[in-house]
Amino acid sequence: MEKRNLFLILLILGTAFWGISFSVTKLAIGQHQPVLFLFYRFLLATMVLSVIFWKHVKKLDSTAIKTGASLAIPLVLGIYLQTLGITHTSASQCSFVAGITVVMIPVIKLAIYRKPAALKIWIAAFTALIGLFVISVTDKFSIGTGDLYTIIGAFCFAIYLIQIEKESMAGDIIPTIVPMFATCALLTFLLTFIQGNTTWIPQQETFWIGIIFCALFSTAYMYTISNISQKYISAERVSIIYLFEPIFGAFAAHFILGEEITSRLLIGGGMIFLATLISELKWRMPKPFAMLMVSKEKKC
Repeated sequence: MEKRNLFLILLILGTAFWGISFSVTKLAIGQHQPVLFLFYRFLLATMVLSVIFWKHVKKLDSTAIKTGASLAIPLVLGIYLQTLGITHTSASQCSFVAGITVVMIPVIKLAIYRKPAALKIWIAAFTALIGLFVISVTDKFSIGTGDLYTIIGAFCFAIYLIQIEKESMAGDIIPTIVPMFATCALLTFLLTFIQGNTTWIPQQETFWIGIIFCALFSTAYMYTISNISQKYISAERVSIIYLFEPIFGAFAAHFILGEEITSRLLIGGGMIFLATLISELKWRMPKPFAMLMVSKEKKC
């Protein structure tokens, strides 16, 4: 199996973990401060990945540390804002709105790097945007606080994916993984002091179950696979694959939290899924049309 196809499968599996993590996080944080949850999540992920990538940890240099730290900033902001979003809206809706990242990436790339995406990526992004509109915009054409947090978080996450793609093309991304999560843990640790009134050892069992699940599966596994896969798959395609996440998220929210799967979620989710398929289609120009274009070029 080609590495690209292998990473596609691993990414889709990871989106299942991500989708489930929205419900797990909402259940786990309860009345606790979201940033404390994130601190323990990143700390455990750092510890686990330090063991897995120990040979890289032993050879860490200043370049890997600086790169990892720079990647951590948009990642922490993205996850923190989306975690805040979960506290203000349903887990299923938050997971769908987070998919707006797919629209943001080609726009940011065009604005900053003057690098246009393929036509099918724009079509897929536009289709996904309509799906997100169906899901998140109310009858009064307003967006809730939770959705707003999630959309800003999605922007930060888009910046993170673009940076990952850039670093993956420049060299080996693996040595930066542990420094990145260690920086995430440090930043969230500092944020706990800013928020104050922190209960460092919550007694609720769901809190610690959530930490273990999110640290191992939706953080250590998924972000590692995501970072490595961008050596073979573009940021635009990775972001569109991530749109499987809200599909899993909606069903997880239904079974774990008892949230209703509405017609708006199904219609919007169907359009988002269609966007994923469009991005992966291999389009070929029909032969008669291709010959016509070639003959016109020769005449010119």
